[in-house]
Amino acid sequence: MPKIIDAHQHFWNYQPERDTWITDEMSTIQRDFYPQESQIVFQNNGIEGCIAVQADSSEEETLFLLALAEQNDFIKGVVGWIDLQCNDVEPRLEYFSQFEKCIGFRHVIQAEKDPLFFQRPNFIQGVKELASFDYTYDILIYPHQLKESALFAQKVDNQKLVLDHLAKPPFKSKDLKQWKEDIRGYKPLEHVSAKISGLVTEADWAHWSKDEIKESIEVALEVFGTKRLMFGSDYPVVLVASPLEKWVEVFKESISELSPSEQEDISLNNCISFYQVEL
Repeated sequence: MPKIIDAHQHFWNYQPERDTWITDEMSTIQRDFYPQESQIVFQNNGIEGCIAVQADSSEEETLFLLALAEQNDFIKGVVGWIDLQCNDVEPRLEYFSQFEKCIGFRHVIQAEKDPLFFQRPNFIQGVKELASFDYTYDILIYPHQLKESALFAQKVDNQKLVLDHLAKPPFKSKDLKQWKEDIRGYKPLEHVSAKISGLVTEADWAHWSKDEIKESIEVALEVFGTKRLMFGSDYPVVLVASPLEKWVEVFKESISELSPSEQEDISLNNCISFYQVEL
């Protein structure tokens, strides 16, 4: 198996009043997570670097992640947060351009109640501004937002986009039909990649099966091909449903029938190319 770069990992200084999304049923991750701990765990699983992705919608967290990245070579890049809808988005992007490991941004659109959020002119313009700084944009959504997100992606076709967690397939419903139909809207959009990440946490945490996870990855291969997919652990969130070792094992099994070069693309090369980082 080729070397791996983890395209989706989180770090945080846990604060209950801020991190309300980490509910009591997720108690296993109600604590701090820093690179010193995860680096050892990941190296034992053949993962030699990671992309740190925002979990809190604040510039303070972005700076926190960038500080960790400066101190830890294991973190190859940071996907942070800024208010992409603000009127002075360009100066904020200019400010963050001083940080070498600041490589992109994300907005937690899955938490937005507005069904027309993707149509907001300020948001569209904010994302368009990213291209001039060579930043990427991570799309974080639920399945019901897939159609609107694909239409949005068509409007920003000069911007490198990546769909996080395959838009969270609704495993618990036992019906992936609509998800499969909607995610296929991304097939012709070559500027959009996707992460094989965050899947087991969308299934029944105690009773998920390899087969249901592999089914969603097969769909991802059909839609995005081997040049537009990358591996992500979603650590430490993955721990609510699976040990890291088990998730890595399922991922490897799911792509085991691909050629060695295709496996290397998904495990390593695509992440390096998309985020423009070095191992």
